[in-house]
Amino acid sequence: MGAILGYARVSTGDQDVAGQTIRLEQAGAIRVFTDIKSGKSMDRPGLAELLNYARAGDTLAVVRLDRLGRSLAELLETVKMLRERSIDLLSLEEKIDTSSAAGELIFHMFGAIAHFERRLISERTKDGVAAARVQGKRPGRQPLDMKKVEAAMKLVCAGTSPVEAARQLSLGRSTIYREMRRLGVNRTA
Repeated sequence: MGAILGYARVSTGDQDVAGQTIRLEQAGAIRVFTDIKSGKSMDRPGLAELLNYARAGDTLAVVRLDRLGRSLAELLETVKMLRERSIDLLSLEEKIDTSSAAGELIFHMFGAIAHFERRLISERTKDGVAAARVQGKRPGRQPLDMKKVEAAMKLVCAGTSPVEAARQLSLGRSTIYREMRRLGVNRTA
């Protein structure tokens, strides 16, 4: 019997892989590979490292299928590649183990259901955006108020910290720092 190798992925640096790592180690993972990348990105160095490390007979374990891929096609392609390398897939949340025929069937069923659910969410979102436009609303990020940005830059140049300028004018800190870089303003804090 091969080793269980864990794979944990979070979408942003604000999130933490610790919870996934603990669950994977409790499931017997001898090593956990991680990525902090959106599921939309196919550039996953942690997954690539896991695949280079894995040997025939090993099992790739994930907490949930969505950690491994965003679409049914992507999941099926990954499982096909794993199967060709004699590596099984174990998903803890969905209780799927492709080392058995029944587990592989369940994987395909869950994958199809997950794909259907994502399509429904996408359709609902598009319907909501269309309804908002009909009502005259502009969905999405609102345009930046350049007068506020200019006022913030004046505050920063006058000695106010970028964080305080952002707070006073109800702007995001990242907006202030981005504008400071763009304008070549050299002030930190």
